[in-house]
Amino acid sequence: MSKKRILELIGSFELGGSELQAVRLTNRLARQGLFDVRVACLDPAGPLAKDLEYSGEIRSFPLSSFYDVNFARQVRDLARFIREEEIELIHTHDFYTNIFGMAGALLAGVKRVASKRETHSKTPKQLFVEKQAFRAAHRIVVNSEAIRGFLTEAGVSAEKIVTIYNGLDPRCFVDRPRGDRAEALSALAINVKRESKLVTIVANMRSDVKNHELFLRSAKRVSADNDDAIFMIVGEGELRPRYEKMANVLGIAERCRFLGPRSDVGALLSVSDCGVLCSRSEGFSNAILEYMAAGLPVVATDVGGAREAVMHGESGFVVPSNDEAALASAISSLLNDSDLAVRMGSAGRKAALERFSDTAQLAAVTSLYNELLDR
Repeated sequence: MSKKRILELIGSFELGGSELQAVRLTNRLARQGLFDVRVACLDPAGPLAKDLEYSGEIRSFPLSSFYDVNFARQVRDLARFIREEEIELIHTHDFYTNIFGMAGALLAGVKRVASKRETHSKTPKQLFVEKQAFRAAHRIVVNSEAIRGFLTEAGVSAEKIVTIYNGLDPRCFVDRPRGDRAEALSALAINVKRESKLVTIVANMRSDVKNHELFLRSAKRVSADNDDAIFMIVGEGELRPRYEKMANVLGIAERCRFLGPRSDVGALLSVSDCGVLCSRSEGFSNAILEYMAAGLPVVATDVGGAREAVMHGESGFVVPSNDEAALASAISSLLNDSDLAVRMGSAGRKAALERFSDTAQLAAVTSLYNELLDR
C-alpha cells in the first residue's frame, strides 16, 4: 500500500519560533515514515535549512505581495505542483503560507491544514485576509487554548480548530552543571564571573513584538538591587543595534551580553538562573518550553499560552504585559532566593517532560492527517 503524500509549506528557514517548529515537525514526520513527506517554501534562505532532514528538492514560491500579478502566478504554479506531485494534503505554518498555501491547495482540490501561532501581532487588515484563508482550511492547528479563544472570538468556526502544543526536541532537556559551574561558563566564552546571576532571554530581534525594550528597562531595575546580575540576550535580527544603544543609554551595557544566534542555546540555559519572556503577543512560546526543559524558573508576560505552560507560583511567575516593575520584581525574587529558583525550575522541567513532548505532538498531527485523508 502506497503512502499518502503530504506537503509541508514553510515560510523560510530563518531562526524563528514558527520556522523552528515547522522544521522539527517535518523531520519527525519524515523519520516516522507513515507519510511520503514533501517540502516547499516561500524563501529558501536561513540557517534552519541545514537542519532539515529531507533529501528531496525544496520547491520555492517567492512572493513580493498578495496583491500583484506574481501572487496569482505563484498560486497557479503551486496548484500545478500539487497536482503533478500527487500531493493529497498540505499543511501551512504561518501567516504568509496560510494565505498563499490555502489559495493554491483550494485550486488543486486537496486537503488543507492551516496554522495559527500568535494572537495580536497582525494588523486588522492582515487578520481579515487570514480569516478568509481559514475559511478555505479543513482544519486550523493552534498551539494554545488562548489562540483557540482568539480565533473563535474573531468568528472562525470552532469545529475547524485543533489545539496541538509545540513539541520539545529531546536535546532541549539538558542537565545543569553539578557543583562549580566555572568550567561550563569558561567553555561558553560569555565573559561572566562564576558568581554572576544570569538572566536569559531567547528571542529574535526582527520585530518589537518580543519587547526587548521591556527586558532592558526591567534589567536596569534589577541591576540596582543585585550587583551580580548579568543579562544574556540570545537571538539575531535587525533591531539589535537599537537595543545595544538602549542598553548604553540606560547605563547597563556592561551588564548585558548580546550573544547573537547560538547553536548551543541548551548549554547557555543550563548555566542560567532564570529565563524570561517579555513578548507583547505570543501563541505558545518555544522559549518558555526550552527554559522549562533546562530546569530554569520562568518569568513570562501574560500573553498567549504563557499560563498554559508556566504554573504561576510553582514553576515561575506570569506578570502583566509591559509592566517593567512587576517583571523586575519577579526576576529579583528568583535571583535573591536560590532555593525558590531551584524548586520552580524542577517543577517546570517535570511539566515539560510530561506535557510537551515531541512524541505527543507527532501523535496528534498524525491523527489529524489520517482523519482528513481517510475522508
